Amino acid sequence: MPKFMDVHHGMTGITPEALKAAHQADLDIQGDEGVDFQKAWGDPESGTVWCVSEAPSAEAVQRIHERTGHPAVEIYPVPVEV
Repeated sequence: MPKFMDVHHGMTGITPEALKAAHQADLDIQGDEGVDFQKAWGDPESGTVWCVSEAPSAEAVQRIHERTGHPAVEIYPVPVEV
C-alpha cells in the first residue's frame, strides 16, 4: 500500500497530550477509508505537525483528517524509503 507524509500548520503550542488526542481521533476512524496512520510528530513552536500513513490514496488521508477537524495542508507520497 502507498505511504504518505502529510503536513499540518497552525497548531502552535500543541502539547504531547493534544497531539496524542488528534492522532487517536484519526486512528478511531482510519478504517473507514482503509488508512493506517503510523506516527505523528509536532513542533509546538512553529505549529507544524507531520503524520505518516499507509493509504489507498492521498485523498483518503485527507478525508480522515478533515473528519477529525485537522485537514492537512500538504500530502506527499513517499515512494522510496530506507
